[in-house]
Amino acid sequence: MESESDSGAAADTPPLETLSFHGDEEIIEVVELDPSPPDPDDLAQEMEDVDFEEEEEEEEGNEEGWVLEPQEGVVGSMEGPDDSEVTFALHSASVFCVSLDPKTNTLAVTGGEDDKAFVWRLSDGELLFECAGHKDSVTCAGFSHDSTLVATGDMSGLLKVWQVDTKEEVWSFEAGDLEWMEWHPRAPVLLAGTADGNTWMWKVPNGDCKTFQGPNCPATCGRVLPDGKRAVVGHEDGTIRIWDLKQGNPVHVLKGTEGHQGPLTCVATNQDGSLILTGSVDCQAKLVSATTGKVVGVFRPETVASQPNLGEGEESESNSVESLGFCSVMPLAAVGYLDGTLAIYDLSTQTLRHQCQHQSGIVQLLWEAGTAVVYTCSLDGIVRLWDARTGRLLTDYRGHTAEILDFALSKDASLVVTTSGDHKAKVFCVQRPDR
Repeated sequence: MESESDSGAAADTPPLETLSFHGDEEIIEVVELDPSPPDPDDLAQEMEDVDFEEEEEEEEGNEEGWVLEPQEGVVGSMEGPDDSEVTFALHSASVFCVSLDPKTNTLAVTGGEDDKAFVWRLSDGELLFECAGHKDSVTCAGFSHDSTLVATGDMSGLLKVWQVDTKEEVWSFEAGDLEWMEWHPRAPVLLAGTADGNTWMWKVPNGDCKTFQGPNCPATCGRVLPDGKRAVVGHEDGTIRIWDLKQGNPVHVLKGTEGHQGPLTCVATNQDGSLILTGSVDCQAKLVSATTGKVVGVFRPETVASQPNLGEGEESESNSVESLGFCSVMPLAAVGYLDGTLAIYDLSTQTLRHQCQHQSGIVQLLWEAGTAVVYTCSLDGIVRLWDARTGRLLTDYRGHTAEILDFALSKDASLVVTTSGDHKAKVFCVQRPDR
């Protein structure tokens, strides 16, 4: 495995309270992780001036932002039954992203191609407020860990943060073209990856900033590890970097044969952060040890391996890994592919356990907490629930007249919220049959 580092960065990087940019120098040193268990007090000391006071959400809003079923006036090739309970219809173009507030799971934020983002209530679709001011498609949106803040980001790189209870904008920043955005799991700290290869980290709302210098190609996906001290970032050139967020240096860099042979599309971690799963347009999913930085498993769908007649370059165009994730109760991982294949892999034996076929490409997958049920949404506009133990389809939910582009699952798995190319977001009440 080759590696890169910024010499002296680990020793000289100021604490988070006095964050500063790194220069353009290349990072080449690999720093070994401390093998001892992380001290939960470390993050608290780094963020000692962060206010974690919880705020109550406003229940006021504009009743114009919702439509109860059945919905009329929508026609398309996917016309049919609508299983949703609520439709949010204020967007005037494709709705790209959705996130639920983690504290109560009663609010959603959606962003779309209409340069709009809205915060609204799941129970009745009532609009709470618009996240105004974007001038490009809003592709990223999410609530902070305590649901007091909501962030939205558009393709041009304009990021904005609002206080949920007051509905007032409290911070904004213009970065490069935005690739991904994510809140820190335990602090009001926002991370984002941009097309210039950098990963940014801000403390909100005071704006203290640190950057992590990547290769000169887009930082296509990223995820903060559960310990809150590291983040894994994937790049268009196939490299994977695991960053120390406090020191500002990469502790592991995977490139060449260790990395991917195409742009990364997605990344996930297991519950304790010991394992990382990365996906790419090269159709491979790689299992990486977060401690050693070594690849400990490689998964590839059998359907791709059995297509010998594809011409050069056709394979990556016809298929890719679109989404992946870990089961919380069994040693299983799910990988969703653009060709519609849902592959369930056994991590202990690193073998394919089940292969579930969809009629069209998988866009996103999510595991239900505490069970072996995996949810998928796909380009045919359907949400499906699969039993990963048997590979059996449990049920599906329909209602969109175009492809589903993103979805979110409530913590108690009672609601699924979807966004679609039909300009709608929908709330489905997920039935819980005896599984």
